[in-house]
Amino acid sequence: MIKNRRAFIVGIKKKKLSLKEVFFLKKYKPWGIILFKRNIGSVNQVKDLTKSIKKIFNDKKYPILIDQEGGRVSRLSNLIDTTIFTGDFFGKIYKKNINKFKNYYSIYIKQISYLLKEMGININTVPVLDLHNKNANNIIGDRSYSSNPKIVDKMGNYCIKKYHQNNIATIIKHIPGHGLAKVDSHKKTPYISTKYEKLIKNDFYPFHKKKSIFAMTAHIVYTDIDKKFTATHSPKIIKIIRNKIKFKNLLISDDISMKSLKYSISTNTKMAFLAGCNLVLHCSGNYKEMLSVATNSPLINKFIIKKTSQFYKILS
Repeated sequence: MIKNRRAFIVGIKKKKLSLKEVFFLKKYKPWGIILFKRNIGSVNQVKDLTKSIKKIFNDKKYPILIDQEGGRVSRLSNLIDTTIFTGDFFGKIYKKNINKFKNYYSIYIKQISYLLKEMGININTVPVLDLHNKNANNIIGDRSYSSNPKIVDKMGNYCIKKYHQNNIATIIKHIPGHGLAKVDSHKKTPYISTKYEKLIKNDFYPFHKKKSIFAMTAHIVYTDIDKKFTATHSPKIIKIIRNKIKFKNLLISDDISMKSLKYSISTNTKMAFLAGCNLVLHCSGNYKEMLSVATNSPLINKFIIKKTSQFYKILS
């Protein structure tokens, strides 16, 4: 049953579930699982892995995520080479010829979706709606479609629509905008001092009223709004995401073990929920940390159950 699950997502260590991981999944019932390159050897192997996960939950639509952007962020690189297909690659085509962009992008998304579905994966953590900024850290860089918020907005809408048509759900990221970050949030906390009015017009703009069922929060401090906490831990910023950006679906934290977050795994987890995240994400497959996330995650509530059933409708 969906309602017995807990509000977190975890990674696993290898290409098969270990006995310890099977025990963990049965006991703590995470809402979903995220796969990485370390979990992917061949199409059949991934198919067996996802089947074994879904069997534990007796749910053919159990949420299984992957981070398959193309370009530098490609978890399927053991199977296919999508190095050239960056956000920037498609952004440049869009600028020259919108119809050509639509043809190229819809074919690309159709192929990626086909491969994901074949392997039992049903959520892709795209599109990246962060703006490209030449003076920022390269962690976003060519993952972004453009420096123009209106172009990013339109391309993002097209991406979400096409994945949905191909029965794959999307996770927009990194809400409310990672493009101005001068440091990599995997390693340090980025502080952005840009004024709120400017952020609303630029970096926050592409996230407005998106139809994606999921969004991933940015581990970034926007000092004009909240001097102390990253978006993931900030009730003030999550209120803006809900009321101003008008994102009405499920908010997933970025990886709770990233160095940008300054507290213990258990505190990071609790604070994300207190701030207003619906689901917490943990990626490494570190068993001790997974236990900490699991024991500090509540059972999913009616809102998550409602949105999960909307997600399941995309898959059929």
